[in-house]
Amino acid sequence: MSHRKFEHPRCGSLGFLPKKRARRHRGRVKTFPKDDASKAPHLTAFLGYKCGMTHIMREVDKPGSKLHKKEVVEGVTIIETPPIVVVGIVGYVRTANGLRCLTTVWAEHLSEEVKRRFYKNWYKSKKKAFTKYAAKHADGAKDIERELQRVKDYCEVVRVLVHTQIRKIKIGQKKAHIAEIQVNGGSIADKVDFGVKLFEKQVPVDAVFTHNEMIDVIGVTKGKGYEGVIARWGVTRLPRKTHRGLRKVACIGSWHPAKVQWSVARAGQHGYHHRTENNKKVYKIGKGDDKLSASTDFDLTEKAITPVGGFPHYGNVNEDFIMIKGCCVGPRKRILTLRKSLFEQSSRNALEEVKLKFIDTSSKFGHGRFQTIDEKHKFMGMRKRKVV
Repeated sequence: MSHRKFEHPRCGSLGFLPKKRARRHRGRVKTFPKDDASKAPHLTAFLGYKCGMTHIMREVDKPGSKLHKKEVVEGVTIIETPPIVVVGIVGYVRTANGLRCLTTVWAEHLSEEVKRRFYKNWYKSKKKAFTKYAAKHADGAKDIERELQRVKDYCEVVRVLVHTQIRKIKIGQKKAHIAEIQVNGGSIADKVDFGVKLFEKQVPVDAVFTHNEMIDVIGVTKGKGYEGVIARWGVTRLPRKTHRGLRKVACIGSWHPAKVQWSVARAGQHGYHHRTENNKKVYKIGKGDDKLSASTDFDLTEKAITPVGGFPHYGNVNEDFIMIKGCCVGPRKRILTLRKSLFEQSSRNALEEVKLKFIDTSSKFGHGRFQTIDEKHKFMGMRKRKVV
């Protein structure tokens, strides 16, 4: 059979070419929400670390829908979000070629975990980063005040420099991640004063996002290495008797034009691509010190969000966390950038009030049966290793 009976579009959009490894490990915000001077100054993004997934049960509140007042079970992702620390402020001026950084002002004291970011080898270094800059603060801070005044006089966009408190989560890394987060709302002077007041202070996730809000998740996908055309583009395998392999594209082009077209599926890097996922609904924002963070009004079992045995390949969630609907990019422990939605939400899904009835905390390592370790001990009775 020499022709195709039905069409078969290629799997994988050509709009994402070139499919190569991301240049940066942390998701970069390429567009921030539009500024509204009538609102109070506020941050527009946050940083978190992916823990894993679980599922919840809730009652749908959609009058007119067949699911109205019915219970549904949905998958959710848990992202651990320890408070971020503001350590600087950056001012940008608009030019014909886009934004240009005018000046940067740093805080007086920087923690060790953020200083590690400025060294390739912290162990062998002299650890002298920012010692001369800190002297500017001690010397009457005249230079600092002058730079802040320049931002107020000339800049149109103000962003703060923040870093994560990576020591608070156990992912085997001591070097903090640094990011720029845009300050929206108020005048330029208000933005600068807002940023300076936050210097060296911790900002929790509930100061940026709220329950039921729609947010965007920016990150780098799970890497899969060098893959062939079947896995990378989803093309069909050739017939069994094909000479010299069948997991291939049979014809990669005609005689003329005498080149391989850019749109032909080829083998290469698969995964570890920079991606942005829009409109993830926030189902819950939990506190790290809350021992009942997974309890609900309908499920009174005393339990925290960490499942029995911990999240596989991650561990326990001891800091603040955010629960979003569905999945998101990246493997466990991957740094994710959470951004406020770019536009005003008006869909029914976005405006629906979510009330959770049940949050599953059974073991994610196999077929979990018990919601807490106490429940397991009560059912299983005295174990052999406990007796010995």
